[in-house]
Amino acid sequence: MPLTPTQLDALRSKFSGSAADMHDPRFRKVAESIFSESGTRAAPYSGIPTLLSAPAFAVDAQAPDFGNLQVALMGAPMDLGASNRPGARFGPRALRAIERIGPYNHVLDVAPVHSLRVGDVGDVPFRSRYSLPMCIEDLERWYGHLAAQGVVPLTVGGDHSITYPIMKALGARQPLGMVHIDAHCDTGGPFDHTRFHHGGPFRLAVLDGVLDPTRCIQIGIRGSSEYLWEFSKDAGMTVIHAEEISQLGVPEIVRMARAVVGDGPTYLSFDVDGLDPAFAPGTGTPEIGGLTTREALGIFHGLQGLNICGGDVVEVSPQYDPSSNTAQVGAQMLFEILSLMVGSPSLKP
Repeated sequence: MPLTPTQLDALRSKFSGSAADMHDPRFRKVAESIFSESGTRAAPYSGIPTLLSAPAFAVDAQAPDFGNLQVALMGAPMDLGASNRPGARFGPRALRAIERIGPYNHVLDVAPVHSLRVGDVGDVPFRSRYSLPMCIEDLERWYGHLAAQGVVPLTVGGDHSITYPIMKALGARQPLGMVHIDAHCDTGGPFDHTRFHHGGPFRLAVLDGVLDPTRCIQIGIRGSSEYLWEFSKDAGMTVIHAEEISQLGVPEIVRMARAVVGDGPTYLSFDVDGLDPAFAPGTGTPEIGGLTTREALGIFHGLQGLNICGGDVVEVSPQYDPSSNTAQVGAQMLFEILSLMVGSPSLKP
């Protein structure tokens, strides 16, 4: 039945104002933080690009002071640990160039950039573009400053080797739990004369006592490197292979993840190759048969309320994806992790 004249008049009366005039109190709160008094909002394609359009926050590399930030967004443009195609060093710049991410997460009912004291603090300062061991040292030192100041880090890589020194800094006082979406367990041992590479950060973190393997779940594992991941099983990690996802279903995976990590400090690590390359071809080690973007979102949406102490999105290599879809996906996953940080016990008051 079409609307009656009375119903149409009621709609016209209620919605005759500007786009910023919201009647639902949830939406009004978001709109008030985004729209100006004149009813305009910043164009997503204007200004200096930052991660998730968060405010830029300048930090002195020699004496880093993160002020009163609760969450620091940053890039770690380093891919010296890549075993196949390089290029993840361009990930942070690619994600900063993505517009129209957020501001409102309708599933989690948060607008994280406006709900948190968050800023893009730039990129981790590396002393050398050629020495992977030096970069590992620089990362641990930088994230040690963040941990000492009580700031929760959210990082764009870079390859997955960056997560080991981040965990060393964040897990120094108490071992971390982890929810890890990836095609690979990344618990391999030393090879090619180095223990630092993107296939082994979590073995190193466990052996250093900063990552609790019994509080780790790895989701989406598949491909020809299975023989390298013996450590995950022996250490007590929960591993969900990609072929199990359709059998278990997202709600069961969420239940398992929440049971595994419990209420302790938990790190979220999202490797973009956890997705099927149909959704994210721009990465160094693509593996077919991965998660869909909807499955990945569903898993993240089920983690609201966990004690999130840090997170990363890694392995976006934009030069292998002229469509920019991979960077778009990476930026969206970064937004989901930031959304999950709202209300985390790890945040400053």
